[in-house]
Amino acid sequence: MHKHIKISIFAILGFLQIGLAQDDKKDLGTETVTVVKAYSPTISDAFKVKSVPTLNDSIVLQKKPIKYSIFSVPVASTFTPSKGKASGVKKLPPEKIYNSYASIGLGNYNNALADFYTSSALNRDERLDLSLNHHSSRGEIDGTALDNIFYNTKLDASYTKKDRDISWGANIGAQHQLYNWYGIPNGYYTEELVNGIDEKQNYFNAFAGGFVEVEDSFFKSANLFYRRFWDSTKSGENRAVLKPAFEFPLGDELLTLKAKVDYLGGKFKNGQVANDSNIPGIDYSLLQVGINPNINILGDDLSLNLGVNLVYGMDLENSEGNFYIYPTITASYRLLDEVAIAYGGVEGELKQNSFYGFVEENPYVSPTLEMQPTDQQYDAYIGLKGQLLPNLSYNLKGSYMAENRKPLFLLNPENTSRTDEKGYFYGNSFQVFYDDVKTLGVFGELNVDINRNFSLGINAQVYDYDTETDNPAWNLPGLTASMFMDYQIGEKWFMGANLFYVGERDDLYTIASPGTLPEDFAMTPVTLDSYFDANAHIGYRINEQLSVFAKANNIANQNYMRWNNYQVQGFQVLAGATYKFDL
Repeated sequence: MHKHIKISIFAILGFLQIGLAQDDKKDLGTETVTVVKAYSPTISDAFKVKSVPTLNDSIVLQKKPIKYSIFSVPVASTFTPSKGKASGVKKLPPEKIYNSYASIGLGNYNNALADFYTSSALNRDERLDLSLNHHSSRGEIDGTALDNIFYNTKLDASYTKKDRDISWGANIGAQHQLYNWYGIPNGYYTEELVNGIDEKQNYFNAFAGGFVEVEDSFFKSANLFYRRFWDSTKSGENRAVLKPAFEFPLGDELLTLKAKVDYLGGKFKNGQVANDSNIPGIDYSLLQVGINPNINILGDDLSLNLGVNLVYGMDLENSEGNFYIYPTITASYRLLDEVAIAYGGVEGELKQNSFYGFVEENPYVSPTLEMQPTDQQYDAYIGLKGQLLPNLSYNLKGSYMAENRKPLFLLNPENTSRTDEKGYFYGNSFQVFYDDVKTLGVFGELNVDINRNFSLGINAQVYDYDTETDNPAWNLPGLTASMFMDYQIGEKWFMGANLFYVGERDDLYTIASPGTLPEDFAMTPVTLDSYFDANAHIGYRINEQLSVFAKANNIANQNYMRWNNYQVQGFQVLAGATYKFDL
């Protein structure tokens, strides 16, 4: 009750005060206000709320995670995709390889050629090879007084066996050659004298050998060879050669050690043609024992072989011996990938000359030869080879060689006072003349493979000789050159050709006089003309087993002389067939 009374009193007093204020209101009048400073409002710095207010509202709902799923329903379909088909490629049937072949050919000058070869695998590791070769001619060469027939027949058989760690083999063979000392021109001697000359010479050769090769062993290989060679004048020689090889690790490199034992012994019944009589005979017995250690160092672009050849040579017939030391250093360096490879070397050896070797080079030697080994002091050479194009290769080489006792073929003196059984003392046979020769040589070669079916090559060699005796290098040409070509024409036809050139050579024709020293014999220098020979062949494959061929030799029909007074056959044609088969 008291509370309501107080409120009423305060309300009455308020109204009374307001009424009094309205009654005391007076007129204030007007005044002029001058502003002496422009108004420059300012903005107070704002401030951020440093705490984020939280919202506590029951209306805001939390987001619920949504899960997606696929409702898979199988649908039946009759669509079938087509299968891919590879393009058709014509397959070539594999070439049938036969283990045997036989070839026979006949031509003018009664030339005959026959070849047979077979190679049979006895089992997975063993193989037996057999070959038979024959070449003969019974034709007449114009301008010669004596018969000039020849033939050469050789039979060879070999057996090899290969195992995992060792391989070995053996071979055996025989050979018969017939040649005539026909180097007498028509009209030089009387017909009666010519008819009494026995110009035939027969050579016989029997040989056998074997080899063994071992894997994962310091002993790597060994080769053994034996040959018996004799003729129809009761001359003969034996040669046996053993060559073992060893390998030893030497740091990061490999030391290779090659050894050699080479024995040569023989006898010529007849004495040298320069002698007044056919005495005395010639006996020889030579032995070489050598060892060749070398180290091969291989780098990314460099290949270097450092070695030395130590040889002791003995003349058992005269109880003499000499020790020889030769360098065996070779190197090659890749200058520009396959385009340019530089190579060089210095090598030497003691060459074992033999009656068989001389006959292989010149079958018209007399059975009165002196045997000496050739001391090749060094053969220094440097060259550059490579491929200018993928199908064009080249080889350039310069060399300088020094040889003591180099064998040179020189005409035997004409000595009609001799009474030998065979007719080789009419200036129609050759002796071996030993001279110390230094040879400067330049060699160049180009080979072109136009495609896989056509290849072409050409090479040339130039020599300059300096002899100790100041004589010419007898029967050695200063220039030789050759060219070859092979062309496969389609699947059936094939052909090829080769051409070669031999420069001038020097010889000496000597006439012996009884009781006169050889240096006082009448001598006439002889220069043999250079010659060019061209040969070609063509063939046709009838089927995979049978093919026919034709060969043409001395197409230019030049009656040149390879040796003094030994003319070759003129234009020659030979045709035949080759048949492949299995045995």
